[in-house]
Amino acid sequence: MERRGVSAQRFGWFRAAYAASAYGTWLGFGAFPLIAITVLDCGPAEVAALAATGRAVGAVAAVPIGPWVEFHRKRPVMVATALARCVALVSVPAAYALGLLGFTQLLVVSVVVAASTIAFGAACGAYLKEVLPPEELLVANGRLESTTWTATLVGPPLGGMLTGVFGPVTAVLANTAGHLLSALGVVAVGGAEPRPERAPARRMRAGELLAGWRHVLGHPVLRPLFLNAVVVNGLIMAAEPLLAVLLLGPLGFSPWQYGLAFAAPCVGGLVGSRLARRLVARYGQRRVLLTAGAARVCWPLGLAFVRPGVGGLVLVIVVQFGLVTCCAVFNPVLATCRLEHTGRDKVARTLSAWSVSSSLTIAATTAAWGLLAAATGPRAAIGAAGVLLLATPLLLPRRAGAAGRSGVREEEAGAG
Repeated sequence: MERRGVSAQRFGWFRAAYAASAYGTWLGFGAFPLIAITVLDCGPAEVAALAATGRAVGAVAAVPIGPWVEFHRKRPVMVATALARCVALVSVPAAYALGLLGFTQLLVVSVVVAASTIAFGAACGAYLKEVLPPEELLVANGRLESTTWTATLVGPPLGGMLTGVFGPVTAVLANTAGHLLSALGVVAVGGAEPRPERAPARRMRAGELLAGWRHVLGHPVLRPLFLNAVVVNGLIMAAEPLLAVLLLGPLGFSPWQYGLAFAAPCVGGLVGSRLARRLVARYGQRRVLLTAGAARVCWPLGLAFVRPGVGGLVLVIVVQFGLVTCCAVFNPVLATCRLEHTGRDKVARTLSAWSVSSSLTIAATTAAWGLLAAATGPRAAIGAAGVLLLATPLLLPRRAGAAGRSGVREEEAGAG
């Protein structure tokens, strides 16, 4: 199958669709815990269960979706998963207006959203692999990374303002609108999409479900990157709720200070995503992955030493800025490397397996670190995560020659 580039206008619509989804997600950031606390009078255990269970069950539900996405056109999948999130989310304000909203519904909606998000991401990556030539992948991934961090910077404060003015379900409505606009944006991309190279079997076999994991774990370059990314994401995300407890509780930070500490460092995401392509052009992909991958884990330990007052707020912003900047350099390079070393017949399954593993790890580490914090306090648990993160660069790939040779073999396999 001959690879075709996508026009600037079509990629513009694709990026707009991606942006609408990202902005919708971040406008609704924290909406479910807030609704659970303020509307349903849920306690900490129920709020933690909502966060961990929704992510974990959604990830498990997404396991068979990856193979299904692989053998279907990707744009219709993106439209379907965006609309699935839209329908699930709109049920929350509808039930709230009727006085029927309950904890079980929030849990079910969070599962649907988590599974649909994994499928949407897998379809996005596979679509880019299909329509973009290899030399344009890093540029595209860098632009999408920049879009993500812009949404992260703007979304939560704006969503919080909407919630404060119009009520607790307003952010969910904004989230719903974002996914609806995303579906419309994908439709507007237009143009022909290559047909999958083979049709799926009538009954999904276990081998199809596990193909993504087999590819990642059997690949000399992707395996260490996968293990590194899963562990790093799990430890960073496990410490985030504990940092909120520490800042808003014992240290006495106000909500606006906490919001500033979360939003301001996202500027580093814009900086890092714009630097990624230039750094790769100058130093090479492998060196950037090793350097940025190691640099991004040097920062979180500093959060264990935060103190009250302006000095503590500045420390949090500086540490988070460094972390976000390094992640924004690393992430698009990792995404490009992953696509380069995956044949076109395995992209959706590989991306799905990667996301499922990351979601399950985050859910498990978040629950484990919650127990650790209960026993030792949030500061000690944050410090423990920071210390473990310092060892994760040992998981990064060290073999300089393996990448090119493996990438060629995978491309040949995918084209066959």
